[in-house]
Amino acid sequence: MIIKTLVENTSVSKDLGSEHGLSLYIEANGRKILFDVGASELFFENAKKLNVDISDVDYLVISHGHYDHGGGLEAFLQENKKAEVFLQRLAFGKYYAIRPNHELSYVGLDEKLKQNRQIVFVTDRFFISRGIHVFTNIVQKEPIPVSNRVLLMERNGERMQDTFNHEQVLIIEEAGKTLLVTGCAHNGIVNILEHFHYFTGRMPDYVIGGFHLSSPTSDASESFEKIDEIGKYLLSTNAKYYTCHCTGMEPYHRLKAVMGDSIEYLATGSEITI
Repeated sequence: MIIKTLVENTSVSKDLGSEHGLSLYIEANGRKILFDVGASELFFENAKKLNVDISDVDYLVISHGHYDHGGGLEAFLQENKKAEVFLQRLAFGKYYAIRPNHELSYVGLDEKLKQNRQIVFVTDRFFISRGIHVFTNIVQKEPIPVSNRVLLMERNGERMQDTFNHEQVLIIEEAGKTLLVTGCAHNGIVNILEHFHYFTGRMPDYVIGGFHLSSPTSDASESFEKIDEIGKYLLSTNAKYYTCHCTGMEPYHRLKAVMGDSIEYLATGSEITI
């Protein structure tokens, strides 16, 4: 497997733009997969510089219904006319964030794209092709990230705390190795791993994604004690972790102190081979 980070909050080079968002390009099982498309067209501009042909992508998986993961969807659909685009069926719901000035900001996807013929809505566990599938309906046994408290959804005309039922996780299996990819882990990275273990009986070999341990728009971040607890749990799974985006740099360094070489950071332009 080859993974290239097209968009992330930081960058390995001044020649590659960065933004609050995430987009990963993955080659596995003879397929070309895009996981999320960031907040804008930036993923496409960076892709060209990283020798990634967006028009040749076979599958796009959008992790959840927030703009920083699906904001580039219209640009993707303009460039790629063949890929199947997989979203959880609730991804086009109305989602909001409470900003530091207490104003409410819409953070959902562009609803006009909902009817595009390339889009496939999925629920629960869905097999895309050999060795590639997604799952949702994550059971929240452990507390979800405290930074979720500024995130709302609209249901029947009323706004309430987001349940994150619109979040899905990508699994790729190739050559005896299993990769789990999560956009923001709004349901909690521990809950996601426990859910994966429930239906597979094991832990993944590799995990990539944001863990939502901090918030760019509020002071809602996990305590050091909670981050240490999460780090010890992740270390106990014996998986290799690559984190980014909404984990936050300070929480990442805290995890690094607990996990050592078991965790690394992915910035825009990073490339890894599994």
